[in-house]
Amino acid sequence: MRAENYVDILEDGLLGTLKDQGIRKTGNSSSTFQQDNDPKHTSKLAKGWFKKRRFRLLDWPPSSPDMNIIEHVWDQLDALVRARSQLPRNKEEMWEALQEEWENFSQSSLDKLFESMPRRVGALVKARGGHTKY
Repeated sequence: MRAENYVDILEDGLLGTLKDQGIRKTGNSSSTFQQDNDPKHTSKLAKGWFKKRRFRLLDWPPSSPDMNIIEHVWDQLDALVRARSQLPRNKEEMWEALQEEWENFSQSSLDKLFESMPRRVGALVKARGGHTKY
């Protein structure tokens, strides 16, 4: 993915989601955006996009572990798909299986991951950007 693609996703996906959820996206809002130091995230184009829209970004140490909770969601979805009685045999079946498992994904699991963010970030700060149990 290139920086241009990432900014397109931010424009459509992030702004659209915030609008759908009724979350104020700029200025003195309480929202902080988290991303790692992937080159497309730190590109001049992406930095300019965030600055223009006055988003606050969570500072991210250069060599820190991936703290994004979506990684844990992907792991759980992977386990659910692999536990199916019949594994997907092609891309279409995989897409169907992922959609079905996502529809059945426990809201409490998502809530638990979301609620863990302050602990995760605190542990990362305490470790000065180094390894954490997360």
